[in-house]
Amino acid sequence: MLKREHLIVSGVVQGVGFRKFIERRAKELDLRGWVRNLDDGTVEISAQGQNYALDELFRCAIKGPDRAKVVSIQKKETALDCKLERFRVLTESGTVFELNT
Repeated sequence: MLKREHLIVSGVVQGVGFRKFIERRAKELDLRGWVRNLDDGTVEISAQGQNYALDELFRCAIKGPDRAKVVSIQKKETALDCKLERFRVLTESGTVFELNT
């Protein structure tokens, strides 16, 4: 079943490669959506795909990359977005930030 989830990840999640970590795993799981840093030090993730893939991305977000320390994750299901074509990293303002992949 296709669904979309929105996550807010708190802890030591900026400046530790968290966005790239999530982007890489989301692409491996064939998810669509985006990840970005927020001004308050959290990371926001919006991902759409199959249930099993979203569950795996959530498990990866809990762990994070080696230097991250995730304290909490807020998760909610949101409406599907048929315009999402791939998974990407956004800047805080919502513009695309291309990382080398």
